[in-house]
Amino acid sequence: MSGLFFAVLGHNQLWYMFPLIVTISLVYGATRHEHLLPILDQSVRFGAWIIGFMLMIYCVFATISWWT
Repeated sequence: MSGLFFAVLGHNQLWYMFPLIVTISLVYGATRHEHLLPILDQSVRFGAWIIGFMLMIYCVFATISWWT
């Protein structure tokens, strides 16, 4: 069943962004705080910032692609 699931999704390099965002956010949060709850809070906020920034860049590229 899982083979069929991955066959439908295909191999796309964008799937690597999810573990990278989680890892980068956790490391960034851990460099700022020592306790678990502030680390998780900082990680969630920084992860949301990364995703928002990536969405803005995607919108810019999609607009440029549509325009040309």
